[in-house]
Amino acid sequence: MYHVHLFEKNQRFAVGKIVCLGRNYVDHIHELGNEIPQEPVLFIKPASCIIPDGGRIVIPPYSSDCHHEVELALLIGKKGKQIPPENVFDHIVGYGVAIDLTLRDVQAKQKAKGLPWEIAKGFDTACPLSDFVPAANIADPHALQLTLSVNGVLRQNGNSALMMRKIPQIVAEMSAIFTLDEGDIILTGTPAGVGPIVSGDILNAEIEQVGRLQVSVA
Repeated sequence: MYHVHLFEKNQRFAVGKIVCLGRNYVDHIHELGNEIPQEPVLFIKPASCIIPDGGRIVIPPYSSDCHHEVELALLIGKKGKQIPPENVFDHIVGYGVAIDLTLRDVQAKQKAKGLPWEIAKGFDTACPLSDFVPAANIADPHALQLTLSVNGVLRQNGNSALMMRKIPQIVAEMSAIFTLDEGDIILTGTPAGVGPIVSGDILNAEIEQVGRLQVSVA
């Protein structure tokens, strides 16, 4: 079982599932030629796909187009079902930096066939993840700059203020479908600038006030 660490609180949380929200930044939706969704686009990554800071990404042999997507991660600290938006922050104990890796070629094939995306989103090493800072340390999670560079070249540079669905709505909608357990992680979407990574690349992701994450590609 994979565990994550909450800085300053000396707490460890066993991760159950990673619930992800797709298409939450308009500029990213446009760069991929997708439609703006009326309903949340949700998918789940297994905990087994997490790698920590300093880890190595292994791109599966069935893909030749793996993309990076930097995201603000939320750590759930209290179990909840059908959480009202006004109570959402009572359930969030930490914020972290995540990279949602996507096998874009595999995803496109699955979408064209009307099939699920799991093999494009949930493969081993598909979720590099930092440790978490206490939620109380972040005055406004909707005013954070997110960046990601590959081999020192900046690719993604956006702000969480640009999220179409804000955190109270995200968690409320997710918890209406999935019970959120202590240790679950939520990914909130990625800004524009996603792109391919290849063997030998070094990825550096950062979210101001939250932390940094560096991983390499095997």
